Amino acid sequence: MAGDNLLYDIYERRLAARIDPATVPHHVGVILDGNRRWAKSMGFGAAQGHKRGADKIEEFLGWAEQMGVQVVTLWLLSTDNLSRDPAELSPLLDIIAHAVDELAETGRWSLRLVGAVDLLPEPLAERLRAAVVRSRPASAEASEPGGPAGDAAKATEVEDRRMQVNIAVGYGGRQEIADAVRELLRERAAAGASLEEVAASLSEEDITEHLYTKGQPDPDLVIRTSGEQRLSGFLLWQSVHSEYYFCEVNWPAFRRVDFLRALRDFASRERRLGR
Repeated sequence: MAGDNLLYDIYERRLAARIDPATVPHHVGVILDGNRRWAKSMGFGAAQGHKRGADKIEEFLGWAEQMGVQVVTLWLLSTDNLSRDPAELSPLLDIIAHAVDELAETGRWSLRLVGAVDLLPEPLAERLRAAVVRSRPASAEASEPGGPAGDAAKATEVEDRRMQVNIAVGYGGRQEIADAVRELLRERAAAGASLEEVAASLSEEDITEHLYTKGQPDPDLVIRTSGEQRLSGFLLWQSVHSEYYFCEVNWPAFRRVDFLRALRDFASRERRLGR
């Protein structure tokens, strides 16, 4: 067993050394899938799978930070998940809140909520917003929540060079686009524009500027664990030119070497970006 671990460590180090920093994606989106399947395979209950998956998050962010990734978006809970059996949903929401609290307490990353947070139970929404505020630099100025994502994080002129971590909770790709258009219409209406004027001038950039991820680069790489080969609406607008990597491993069992393989695969692809 010790010999196997040594060989694994050597392989992992060599793999990391062969990845050119210039090829590392700036923004990585991750669909954290397979918590329940992992739990079932181990003879555990669903809550234990979700807890083990939550415990993996900080470790993963450390790997991403070490490799030079600038933005990570973690899909923790979809809008569809909100219709799950309350017996499973309630402990899952508590696990997510605890995980986000812990990420904020590290002070290592700048957190942002992306999702229709207003669909969540209000105590949970407030707890998540408070964690985001705690994750900001001490000199950053809090502003009022901006839009459906409940993103109160708009730093002043202080530049935050830490890795940005988007926490996607109550997130759905179609919901995000609908919310972006709704916010845009309200903004233009408040400025006195008619519906006809908005329709005549509406552009892709207008919608992009009202997404939950506004101000951030689109994801270069989207990883989904558990072997499922679909996006399920994750970053629907932003992922138009993303590369996708589907990993057979369930999220709680995801290893650094699995992440490095995803980066190696990304580096080997010719990105034409629609051209």
